[in-house]
Amino acid sequence: MYRNFVKRMIDLIVSIIIFPFFLILYIIIGIMIKIEDRGNILYKANRIGKDGKIFKMYKFRSMKMNSPNILNKDGSTYNSKNDPRVTKIGKFIRETSIDEIPQIINVIKGDMSLIGPRASLEETLNTYQEDEKDKMKVRPGITGYTQAYFRNSLSVRDKRLKDAWYANHVSFKLDIKIFFKTIITIFKKENIYTNDGNNKS
Repeated sequence: MYRNFVKRMIDLIVSIIIFPFFLILYIIIGIMIKIEDRGNILYKANRIGKDGKIFKMYKFRSMKMNSPNILNKDGSTYNSKNDPRVTKIGKFIRETSIDEIPQIINVIKGDMSLIGPRASLEETLNTYQEDEKDKMKVRPGITGYTQAYFRNSLSVRDKRLKDAWYANHVSFKLDIKIFFKTIITIFKKENIYTNDGNNKS
């Protein structure tokens, strides 16, 4: 009941309530992005959704326009505190996770959930092992189990396995725990960067 109906209803109700806040934030963050380097306010990229379907995910742009995509050896996204591709406002919105808020649009559209697995890059679809594919049983989330409890401290393999575990254990109680843990993780600012040694800001 919760997994197939209630969760989606909660997503819609909360997202519609938050949407006016997103519009205000869009104006404020958008002006800051435009002042610093002009260019697009939103970053759009193809991601893997429920059942392996590809959708276009939205974020506030945190990098300079036309920055190259750099990946680590395990396929994870290169992410460093001193990454020259990241703008000044981009660093701030990343560390506070404000860059993720435009995904409210994806939640309303039905591409994503408020809480779910991290949405993976489209080009990684064919790299999933059998025991990782359960991750795609549910919609990806703005936040989720791995983001809340581990952020960027895990390997791609471990993230996928934990996301698959979440997809098989979805419950209202678990989602509430993830929600509050997300708030704590954001304020503690730990495990933000993948490529910075101790992984703290």
